[in-house]
Amino acid sequence: MVSENKEAFDKFTRAHFEYSIDNDKNQENFNKEGESVLKIIHEWEDRLCKQSEKAGFGSYTVNLAEKFQAEIKSHFPLIDHVGIVVNKFSLRKINL
Repeated sequence: MVSENKEAFDKFTRAHFEYSIDNDKNQENFNKEGESVLKIIHEWEDRLCKQSEKAGFGSYTVNLAEKFQAEIKSHFPLIDHVGIVVNKFSLRKINL
């Protein structure tokens, strides 16, 4: 999975590192790079789970998917933060 999509994962690795340093500043870039990587991850997860369901191991598919996601999170612990929308907060000054 990673070797076939090396460029996307390299960009996401860089974005993940920058995001871990400063969340607010790098949220938009992290979301953009993370969106493409999440598509790749879900595609490979579907491939993996479909093969096990075809082979008659449907009851094990849930555990397999959880292990796959755990492996992804071991490499990218902040991947759950992809897609978070941050709104700028500001207060108007009240003139008395």
